[in-house]
Amino acid sequence: MILDKIFTGKIRVQLLTKLLLNPSSTVYLRGLERELEVSSNTVRLELNRLSEMHLIHEHTESINTKTKHYSVNTNHPMFKSLRGVIMQYVGLDQIIENVLDKLGNVDKVYLTGDLALGKNNPFVDLVIVGDIDKAYLYQLIEKAETVIDKKIRLALYQPHEFTEKILKEVGVFMKLI
Repeated sequence: MILDKIFTGKIRVQLLTKLLLNPSSTVYLRGLERELEVSSNTVRLELNRLSEMHLIHEHTESINTKTKHYSVNTNHPMFKSLRGVIMQYVGLDQIIENVLDKLGNVDKVYLTGDLALGKNNPFVDLVIVGDIDKAYLYQLIEKAETVIDKKIRLALYQPHEFTEKILKEVGVFMKLI
């Protein structure tokens, strides 16, 4: 069964979390070796296994380099399901369901920080743009934090205050809504 192959080992779960949380990200062997603090051989084995399952694509950046880069295969038949599992794993599904969907006047929501990089973290950093009742938002966040067992940190902007420059200053981000 494919699920037996997908969710074996801590390193594989970390790789899947990194790639499925932010599908537009690409990774490479040495960067993963440093980030995950494991040998390059361990990372290479996991990347090869995920590649054999067609969950990730392998590509080189240019002709002049031998560095292989990897990205998630968004066309894989299990991509959406696996991404949903990872979103549940880090608690983003609960934030979307229990907080963002209930606010109403939300224009945009961006995930920033470590989770946007695909690293699990005890903090969820969000940028929310919209005309929002802050008291109600904080009530919803308090409930969601207990469900996901993570702290939620926010930057709130009215639509007229928000610019792309603000988003670029944040660094890495991923649009949720």
